[in-house]
Amino acid sequence: MQIIRDDGDIERGLAALLELDPRLRPVAAEAGAVPLRLREPGFEGLAHIIVSQVVSRASADAIWGRMTARLGSVTADGYAGLEPDAWRAFGLSRIKHDTLARVADAVVGGGLDLHALCDESPEKALSELMTIKGIGPWTAGVYLMFCAGHADVFPVGDVALQAAVGMAFGYKERPPAKALALEAAVWAPWRSVAARLFWAYYAAKTRRDALPIV
Repeated sequence: MQIIRDDGDIERGLAALLELDPRLRPVAAEAGAVPLRLREPGFEGLAHIIVSQVVSRASADAIWGRMTARLGSVTADGYAGLEPDAWRAFGLSRIKHDTLARVADAVVGGGLDLHALCDESPEKALSELMTIKGIGPWTAGVYLMFCAGHADVFPVGDVALQAAVGMAFGYKERPPAKALALEAAVWAPWRSVAARLFWAYYAAKTRRDALPIV
């Protein structure tokens, strides 16, 4: 199993992708640099992804700043030990707090090892993460890509990726998740690099950064 650890791995994956699918060559030419953007695996990385979902970068930064001001390092033990209403002062939604609390309890109780997911197959790792209520395919996929370093994950439900592939390949409409999964199958075992490529392409075409906040 390929693991992405540095920019050299991104370059190697991109070179392989351009051989696997020549349609990606003009995409890469327009996209420019393909970002690495890795974060250490563990509770803090997954918590940051959960906090950042469906809010602006400024809002996510503000919430995270209040959490770190209270907790210092955001650990599973620290979050599990908070008083019941602490999440309100952070500015979290109840849904996000409940998800974070479930993850923290699973980590503290030994039922979830976020570091061990780095060594598991993408299929098994995704399945394990999604046993936690509140963690869906997108959250699990982004954690595996940007924290665990998995090289072969493609979050097909990501709207920006759908739009980017649609633009690149001349779709009349944004391809749905099932159609995108079929496209992405061609890019194994470097689907995580392909996703980064299409996020960069989307940013180049729209002037909007669509990469997940990690």
